[in-house]
Amino acid sequence: MEPKILPSLQSGSSLAVSAKKRKRRNADQLMSIVFILPSILAIGVFVYGFIAWSGYVSLTNWNSLVPDLSFAGFKNYLFLFKDFRFQADLRNTLFFTVFFIIAVLVMGLMLAVFLDQKIRGEGLFRNIFFFPMALSFVVTGVIWQWLLNPATGVNLYLKKLGLDSLWYTSVKIIPGVEWGKIQFGVPVAVIAVVIAAAWQMTGFSVAMYLAGLRAIPEEIREAARMDGASELQIYRKIIFPIVAPITVSVIIIMAHISLKIFDLIYAMTGPGANFVTDVPGVYMFETTFRGNYYANGAAISIIMLVTVAVFIVPYLISSRKGES
Repeated sequence: MEPKILPSLQSGSSLAVSAKKRKRRNADQLMSIVFILPSILAIGVFVYGFIAWSGYVSLTNWNSLVPDLSFAGFKNYLFLFKDFRFQADLRNTLFFTVFFIIAVLVMGLMLAVFLDQKIRGEGLFRNIFFFPMALSFVVTGVIWQWLLNPATGVNLYLKKLGLDSLWYTSVKIIPGVEWGKIQFGVPVAVIAVVIAAAWQMTGFSVAMYLAGLRAIPEEIREAARMDGASELQIYRKIIFPIVAPITVSVIIIMAHISLKIFDLIYAMTGPGANFVTDVPGVYMFETTFRGNYYANGAAISIIMLVTVAVFIVPYLISSRKGES
């Protein structure tokens, strides 16, 4: 007969095992905290700490090389919203964001559908479409500055056709309705920046849409074809609704990029004549580091942060709810 193990010994051994597991788990948690603590401290100081400092400086009178941290309230913000240049920046950012997002979405979806047809040489086309993403906005700005130069670039062909070759440097606003201190409308010169930005970032939307299209089972398309649906109806009523969440993601990411754009504008056009291509990022840089108006520059940066947060925070909240 096999010897019977007393219940007290069984419970004691199980308690010892659970205690060892608990101790190992606590040690793992402690090591995890130790590893991520430097990152948490760095983010807390160099991200959220500097955001808080910028917010504090924006409420002071520090608009010279000599620090003046006396409280000024919202004086700097009121000055900006009455300022001609900042009003022009808001107008330019609005139209740049709208046209940039539309261009990236339309071209990205069209190219993704083109690649989804499993064409010959798909790998080559992918590399061509994705290559601009490997460049920085500074490089893109310099390249398109050369291409759109009224004296040497592709505008020479427009001149030969009798068209306006100076649109790249135009100060024209369409339709140019008076609004505050500025003319409200589409600055013609902004279109050039939209072309350059869309050229670089379309590859991102192509990758997103192509991944979504390739994730759709072929059986769904075959079933729709058997029911008599045309290819146009399949895309319009089945495929496009399925990839709608990807469209939302692309819009959020592109809006985040366009609202804080700086390097492309600075390298390609600068503020432009009459500030027709100026944006808050360029204004903040010149105000802070060239004009030494630190409180005004901090106020511009906080306004940029708020505008980006308006797009990002609701998206993160909805994504978190979707995951839970």
